[in-house]
Amino acid sequence: MKRWSQFFIPTLKESPSDAEIASHKLLVRAGLVRKLSGGLYTFMPLGLRVMQKLSAICREELERAQPAHQRGGAIELWMPHLHPADLWEQGPRWAAAREIMFRTDHAGAGKGRSREPEFVLGPTHEEVITPLVKQEITSYRDLPKNFYQIATKFRNEIRPRYGLMRAREFVMMDAYSFDANDEGAIKSYLAMKTAYEAFFRRIGVQAIAVEADTGVMGGSFSHEFMVPAEIGDDDVIYSDSGYAANREKATSALVPKDLADAAPAGAIEKFATPGAVTIAALAAAPYSVPGDAQFKTLVYVGDGKPFLVILRGNDELEEAKLGSLGFTLFRAATAEEIEPVLGAKPGSLGSVKGTIKNPDALAGVFADHAIRLIGNGVTGANEDGFHLRNVNVSRDLAITRFGDFRRVRTGEPCPVSGQPLQSKRGIEVGHIFKLGTKYADKFGAVYTDDQKQNHPMVMGCYGIGISRTLQAIIEQSHDGDGIVWPWATAPFQIIVTLLDPLLPEAVQLAEELAAAAEAAGADVLIDDREERPGIKFKDADLIGIPLRVTIGGKGLKDGIIELKARNSKDVLKVPVADAAATLVSRVRENTAKSLSAS
Repeated sequence: MKRWSQFFIPTLKESPSDAEIASHKLLVRAGLVRKLSGGLYTFMPLGLRVMQKLSAICREELERAQPAHQRGGAIELWMPHLHPADLWEQGPRWAAAREIMFRTDHAGAGKGRSREPEFVLGPTHEEVITPLVKQEITSYRDLPKNFYQIATKFRNEIRPRYGLMRAREFVMMDAYSFDANDEGAIKSYLAMKTAYEAFFRRIGVQAIAVEADTGVMGGSFSHEFMVPAEIGDDDVIYSDSGYAANREKATSALVPKDLADAAPAGAIEKFATPGAVTIAALAAAPYSVPGDAQFKTLVYVGDGKPFLVILRGNDELEEAKLGSLGFTLFRAATAEEIEPVLGAKPGSLGSVKGTIKNPDALAGVFADHAIRLIGNGVTGANEDGFHLRNVNVSRDLAITRFGDFRRVRTGEPCPVSGQPLQSKRGIEVGHIFKLGTKYADKFGAVYTDDQKQNHPMVMGCYGIGISRTLQAIIEQSHDGDGIVWPWATAPFQIIVTLLDPLLPEAVQLAEELAAAAEAAGADVLIDDREERPGIKFKDADLIGIPLRVTIGGKGLKDGIIELKARNSKDVLKVPVADAAATLVSRVRENTAKSLSAS
């Protein structure tokens, strides 16, 4: 047990001026963290206790929820935070990831000493674990394996905000599975997905597994775990049938699979559109071409070569979906890069055969499936101030291939059930990826099978933002008085509030009850400060301890103590003679609920 007077819980009455959201305000007001600089936080004693509990539960679930083909659970190790940059340069994502990494040179370089290789601070550890496994594992007999760590990570957030939500230094669980084949890798992936679900249930967080884009990590598929919250950094697209995906990955059944290509409506006609350089301008009088009848042509540069993307005029590009095209890096083209290729400035661009000034310069023309709903429409003529009408998709557009590139909108039919899609904000707290052999191929991580043949190991990688999850719990579990901690993650599960801390019999009873609760498995804090009862009650609510025991001189004269759950307004008066048994019963009940959630 701990005594408040001998512990350190620096609560604040007012919220910090730079805190924008409820969870960030409560992190600071409840004394869980203190800001050092933008995106850098010290975990104070209460915050550290929560972090330790989250880490312990995470370890337990990782080490027991494993696939049948793997002997034993995930295995914990610890890898350096400082990485040689040449390892990252050798890997598959240096060009994409280098901008988010903190980089450093060896001290003394340039002062008469030979220059040492550049180092980076690790944002994640695929480039470290893969060479390690290559060195240590060579036979199929040693597979599968799953290694994990819970450690500090570093990312150069340009705009750190929302406290721990978008920090430059944070704590993350990262795990890496290695299998002999794709079948085993899928089993490992699904076992980790199960472990994640158990972890989030145990810590009392509603986390939704959604289909997600693989992004810079690569791989064949992935899932994000999202905590619904208004201040979330992502949109979850879902339907009541159970479909869920983040906005970057979401699809819909807007375009029927059996849709027939429209026949041409007539010959192409060029018409003047002076000053009409936007979708909205073309939709207005005197042209009156609605957005869903226009072809929008966007120009991007992928790995140094321009390419075109065609959407309906009323659709928005979901840029992350361009990752499916296979470019290592891509970006929107500048106006200076567009005109030499297409022959016109933005606003008059199109993809009609024969109108592109330099078609050989293009890496491809990629069209979203939904343009087939237009059939015949209007697009730019690749001549400033002119557009073309009666443009037919199959006859006139020079399309390399179709794909899903548009941003899904709410109300569109679910791709699984056909029900209307809905949207809500969410905080990403975990992400899992089936990587395949992308990293094994780059680093030569191979094993020898029973026929003495070499094969690349099939990998998965998995992350849970431990520090971010701490704040996500608060964002999801708070009220006007403060935090409402779930039982399993509370820094203390019980607070014994002494209204008369100088009364010997009150102190003795507090210690007896605290000892009984601790013996039953609870962490107990005794508030023995010489403060007014109102201050003690407010602080107990602010820091969010799940169960409060109140002992006062007046109550003792009446032979009672009070029990109050943080998430309830009801106060239970308990005879002193029954207090220990009642408290122990509450502890066991809450602990059992937490454990059964897994």
